[in-house]
Amino acid sequence: MRDSGAVEALLLEAVRVYDDEPAVRAELETYAQRLREPLRVAVAGMVKAGKSTLLNAIIGEEIAPTDTGECTRIITWYRHAATPRITLYPVDGEPRLLPLTRVQGRLVFDLGGQQAEDVARLVVEWPAENLRSMTLIDTPGIASLSADVSARSTRFLTPEDAPSEADAVIYLMRHLHASDIKFLEAFRDTSAAHAGTVNALAVLSRADEVGAGRIDSLISASRIADRYRADASLRSLVLDVLPMAGLLAQSSRTLRQAEYEAFVALAALGNAERERMLISADRFVAGGPAIGISAEDAGRILDRFGMFGLRLGAALVRGGTTDATALARELARRSGLDHLMTLVLRQFSARAATLRVRTALAGLEALLRSNPREDGAQLLAGIERIRANAHEISELRLLSALRSGLVPLPARAAGEAERLVGGSGTGAAERLALAPGADAEEIRSTSFGTLRRWRVMAENPLTDRGALEACQVVLRSCEELVVRTGAAEQGRELARG
Repeated sequence: MRDSGAVEALLLEAVRVYDDEPAVRAELETYAQRLREPLRVAVAGMVKAGKSTLLNAIIGEEIAPTDTGECTRIITWYRHAATPRITLYPVDGEPRLLPLTRVQGRLVFDLGGQQAEDVARLVVEWPAENLRSMTLIDTPGIASLSADVSARSTRFLTPEDAPSEADAVIYLMRHLHASDIKFLEAFRDTSAAHAGTVNALAVLSRADEVGAGRIDSLISASRIADRYRADASLRSLVLDVLPMAGLLAQSSRTLRQAEYEAFVALAALGNAERERMLISADRFVAGGPAIGISAEDAGRILDRFGMFGLRLGAALVRGGTTDATALARELARRSGLDHLMTLVLRQFSARAATLRVRTALAGLEALLRSNPREDGAQLLAGIERIRANAHEISELRLLSALRSGLVPLPARAAGEAERLVGGSGTGAAERLALAPGADAEEIRSTSFGTLRRWRVMAENPLTDRGALEACQVVLRSCEELVVRTGAAEQGRELARG
């Protein structure tokens, strides 16, 4: 985002103004640091929604604890680093390193007898590729039976007098509850300093359980996701809703050769025998010897893949998947993980700079208003000046208003406006509803046609006054598409010359 430098300069000026208040200065320096950090994406949801499982799937290794132990009650940050390291930050006292211990391939956190309520956070540094572009934050369950555990997540993600610690959120749910709506409303308001921008994705994280583990479970879950996606109360709070088999996503990313061979043996059974084995978990475990593994090993495979994963894996092998790598890739795709990562790339990563700038401006404004100074008015004016010129932030605000039904545009125009300001992704083809491989000429001609159409609407005296501001934002988005396409074409001409 072009305004990052101006925001950082404004923060440095604020540091000078509050040089005599160490606590305020430290907070301002934190916002300046956030401008330079990867995007912070929190994984949130109710207890046992599958947050840690999903996090493991995204990272590609089983490093987030998925049991119900002490560590699942602690806010845990996962950052990229060349060397693995776990640091415990206590509520009181100095941080200390924890031992790196793995049991059956899973990372185990040893708190050394420390209680979860005495730990402010854990920071796991890990050489995972997906952590290069974003820091993932695993949070305790919302609406937990333990009020303290639930409050910890709420204070962290939706503080009352400051921006959220997270720039965006992946929110997991099994069914839509009032507590889900309540949290997402609070996150939308807090994260944008009550400007109401949408920067959350909703995931039906245990979608394979919708159909009791049947091979068509995700089809049933997709219908539920479609219904939620059209729900007016949820649509205004999230950018999309998608079904996902979280357990399968995690296990597909860590598929072992011995597990692949078990799938091959399962696929090789006769149809009747295989169906009998897959009637229930107990029958599969007891039938382990039929596919050359012990009942204990069968239980481990069942725990890792679930009945849905077992049925799907065997079907894929029967359909011609011939090696472990290909099976892992296809299981990940069928689990919904690939779709989620595409959405994270389109909706979060592509807007990373904008989201960081918005957070920094919100934090600075909150500090200026809670700690007034004589020079504060000048700093507030600087904030408003940056916001007025930051088109990307205007797009986020309009997107939220459109999804909330607050813009008096006809339904068709509102749908197009939502897409043009990046509701389906920030790329030119996504904004213009073109095929991913659309060439520059098609993008340019479509951009010009769209620009002319929205200019006519903006200049029409019959256009509702409340819609004019939205039209101006959409016009600016169209103009930038035209400019971007022209610049790309000019670059290609220079390269050819």
